[in-house]
Amino acid sequence: MGVEVVTAQVGDSPISFETGKLAKQANGAVVVRSGDTVVLVTAVGAQQPRPGADFFPLTVDVEERMYAAGKIPGGFIKRESRPSDRATLTARMTDRPIRPLWPKGYRNETQVIATVLSVDQVNPFDILCLNGASAALMISELPFAGPIGAVRIGLIGDEFIINPTLQETEDSELDLVVAGTAEAISMVEAGAKEVDEETMLEALQIAHEEIRSLCEVQLELVKKAGKEKWDVAPVTVDEALSAKIETAAGKDLAEATSEQAKLLRRDKVAAVRAAAQEAVVGADADPEEVAAFGRAFDALQKSLIRRRIAVDKHRPDGRAAEEIRPIACEAGVLPRVHGSGLFTRGETQVLTSLALGTTKEAQRIDGLGIETSKRYIHHYNFPPYSVGETGFMRGPKRRDIGHGALAERALLPMIPDDVEFPYTLRLVSETLESNGSSSMASVCGSTLALLDAGVPITRPVAGIAMGLIKEGDDYIILSDIQGDEDHLGDMDFKVAGTEKGINALQMDIKITGVTFEILRDALAQAKAGREHILGIMSQTLSGPREELSAWAPRITAIQIDPERIGTVIGKGGETIRGLEADYEVEISIEDDGTVKVYGVNGEKADAAVEAIRAMTKDVEVGDTYMGAKVVKTTTFGAFVELTKGVDGLLHISNLGRGRVEKVEDVINRGDTVDVTVVEVDKARGRIGLRIVGMEDVDGGGGEGGDNGSGGDGERPRRRRRRLTAAE
Repeated sequence: MGVEVVTAQVGDSPISFETGKLAKQANGAVVVRSGDTVVLVTAVGAQQPRPGADFFPLTVDVEERMYAAGKIPGGFIKRESRPSDRATLTARMTDRPIRPLWPKGYRNETQVIATVLSVDQVNPFDILCLNGASAALMISELPFAGPIGAVRIGLIGDEFIINPTLQETEDSELDLVVAGTAEAISMVEAGAKEVDEETMLEALQIAHEEIRSLCEVQLELVKKAGKEKWDVAPVTVDEALSAKIETAAGKDLAEATSEQAKLLRRDKVAAVRAAAQEAVVGADADPEEVAAFGRAFDALQKSLIRRRIAVDKHRPDGRAAEEIRPIACEAGVLPRVHGSGLFTRGETQVLTSLALGTTKEAQRIDGLGIETSKRYIHHYNFPPYSVGETGFMRGPKRRDIGHGALAERALLPMIPDDVEFPYTLRLVSETLESNGSSSMASVCGSTLALLDAGVPITRPVAGIAMGLIKEGDDYIILSDIQGDEDHLGDMDFKVAGTEKGINALQMDIKITGVTFEILRDALAQAKAGREHILGIMSQTLSGPREELSAWAPRITAIQIDPERIGTVIGKGGETIRGLEADYEVEISIEDDGTVKVYGVNGEKADAAVEAIRAMTKDVEVGDTYMGAKVVKTTTFGAFVELTKGVDGLLHISNLGRGRVEKVEDVINRGDTVDVTVVEVDKARGRIGLRIVGMEDVDGGGGEGGDNGSGGDGERPRRRRRRLTAAE
């Protein structure tokens, strides 16, 4: 087979698909290119099903190669190790739209790997990974029922941008990634800045038009280079066996699935299942009989619950379609953290804690993107006890990273910039209980934690998970779905935002019959639910606390003239180190003149800020400096340090009311004095000083100034005294 190339025009930039040149031993391999960003996507499947598998063993990996951006990995090892969060999120985003498009019963081990070979820092690679995965599967022997296309939509001003560049995305009010087939949307991932529902729907419609053209191009590639698909024997449910199960356990199963408490419902269903299995297939059934029984029992349970919800309009816990579970909110639940919030909704409970740090503690990003660091970090943990199970605790799973990123995206637009609030913020959401939508509960708990800490967020943010169950022409949109409604439903639709609009959106659709009218209704219902939750949260905290926690660090940011940066740093860093030691603070200075002072002791931090302000301020006639230190004496006067690096001359004629024979008779090095500026000569770089209280003495403060003779011609009585350090 020769090299085949097809190209799709998406927005202003073409995307090309090439096969037949690289990785020819994979079942399918496609090189996807946009600009100078290049991704190789391969698809490989085992020829035989995995023995004993009762699920589809699909894995999707995204491999970032640092050489793609001309970089060498950081650290000592100097090679890529664990995937970055961005790679993990891209892998999840690639997995979600392709996972439903396989024949029932296909159990062959299948792996899709997207390797990023080149990045131009203009065209993002995630869209190429999604489209490349579909194309590689389409030309392979694997029984993938695609294709799917994927496109990004941005919004700058009132103009939608198709597949915006990385630079345009930074300025965009919307970062929307949509994937789907030619018939319908199947996956949505979005971050936004309070975008309204109608704008979001319009963006989805624009995206789907582009998706159709991407699907057409992939079908063209299949005609040129596609392989014959494997036959997969369909897995069916034995109708006679189903009838026996329904007779033996139908009534008990209906009663068990009506139990409202999650764990009790699980135990009751398990008991019904065990009794039915023994009654229908016997205790000594072989594995194939047990597997057939399991398929039939699961199908009966799914049909029972779905029909009850969609047709009878009766949810498992008895709620109405738009009803939100009972909500409880608390703030300040942990004594030593800088902010904490506990959000409980039904059987889902999340505790979020906030830690504040200096901007030096911002996370360094060692990846292929243009972002090199971030100061707002959100992490999400889902321990097994939250669902009453045991399991390994071996770091965050892909799901944990994805849910944390979703909550981070929802809150990021409301976080003040580092000038208004010069802190690094790390939120950690601990899922303590889960029965649906713990990611959206973490958004709510995080908002409470931020308010509790006194972070001046623009507006509170809440999140809600929506669901859909469609049986024939009957369907129902569900607000605040719980676990069974998510598992057995046709759509999982998470929406987070403020009272003004949407900040984050994540949607997975498992069926093709979801119209834009249904999506419009779901968004409207989600808005009503979000406003309801925000109202309850406001009863706990309606705004940020006025003061930061007593345990939080104090950080102040001030702006100085960039030309004065050297003054603050001093020769070899001497001045800044002295300030840090004297006031027990940490000081960071940026090239634009932003100075950030970090200190645990608020009073000392404030004093350090004032010292820096005084040091970088232009000295003017009339300024007074109290307790200024004498750093040098000469025959004609004393040099007094006004601020770090800025000295003024206290001329001998301004040391006393009478004639001073010797400077050291009045003042010595190391003494402190209160002085007023009487002369500023910028051309000569000289500052003249006078002791406070000597304003009635004549003399200009210069070397040739008067010694202070009285105006009546009489010589005043000589007054000589030594100034003490205390004075």
